[in-house]
Amino acid sequence: MRKMKKILAVGACFCMLIGVLSGCGNNRQTGNGGSKEDGNVTEEVNVSEQADASGETGAPEGSSSDLSFAFCTNTLNNTFQSSIDGKLKELCDANGISYTCLDPDYDLNTQLSQLSDVAVSGYDAVFIIPVDSAGITAGLAEIKDAGIPIFNVDTAVIDEDIDSFATLFVGTNAYMAGELVGEQMAKDYPDGGKIAVLDFPSNESCVDRVNGFLAGLGDNSSKFEIVAQQDGKAALDESLVLAEDIIIANPELDAFFCINDPSALGAAAAIKGENKTGEISVYSIDASPEGKQALLDGEFTAVAAQVPLQMAEYSFNEAIKLLNGESNITEKKVYLDSHLVLEEEAKETLSNWQ
Repeated sequence: MRKMKKILAVGACFCMLIGVLSGCGNNRQTGNGGSKEDGNVTEEVNVSEQADASGETGAPEGSSSDLSFAFCTNTLNNTFQSSIDGKLKELCDANGISYTCLDPDYDLNTQLSQLSDVAVSGYDAVFIIPVDSAGITAGLAEIKDAGIPIFNVDTAVIDEDIDSFATLFVGTNAYMAGELVGEQMAKDYPDGGKIAVLDFPSNESCVDRVNGFLAGLGDNSSKFEIVAQQDGKAALDESLVLAEDIIIANPELDAFFCINDPSALGAAAAIKGENKTGEISVYSIDASPEGKQALLDGEFTAVAAQVPLQMAEYSFNEAIKLLNGESNITEKKVYLDSHLVLEEEAKETLSNWQ
């Protein structure tokens, strides 16, 4: 019977998540968070004012331009990255800028070849999400030698390469996202409770989310008992199996904190499969379209946002300023603020990221 419940739960959730591997998913580094000390980002700028939503960035809408931009993503088989591609194309089209997106589909050698092509193709700026943060040094060097500014988005390359080659890195503040979720849980459970954490310790961004979450519990942290903390690998199927075992071993469990929406959807499926709906809460980070639907359906209690559209817009605007001679970039890393997505925003933006 338990096996049949698990099969039904997995099937239902995979229908929801076709094409989505959001947040820090699938064992690939994502750079959506920075280290913090005492709750403050260290040696990084934390941006609360986002880029101008109008997209007006130095050229009249619809006018032609001699500029050409390239986006070297790590994959387009993912709504997170494809939303960045869509926003960059939208902004380029609005400003008459030629735009190219190159998709290596998570293949490092393909990406290195694409970066070499970009270096000799005369682009005016390139936006990059690395397949391997430490593996694209040679490609970055070629582009830098060609005099093309590099805007590293979402997934940070290694610090040495940011210092040597990147013009700017733009990501989401992962620590802040976790902190917001922790604060919300502390409000929802003022007397504390038994909680489980589904983390992804091989990923720096996801570690930042967990650290932020624990800090967000604040003065109430001593009232919470973490009965399990396990690696869900940021994946629905892995998290579902772990969550089911955790629920069975801890019948008085109050809540899950999960580092991204796929992991949280796995936990939600396990809760449903074990007939614990309404008894165990789920707290997540991403606010993907699927995560927003889960919030509206009552499967998630709270979800903090990653902001891929804002990252695309911010980096695009900085590229335009730089090329117009209007920008003096003094900080190499910019982390855009997260926020809790409430019901109204979830309804208004259900089909999109933010």
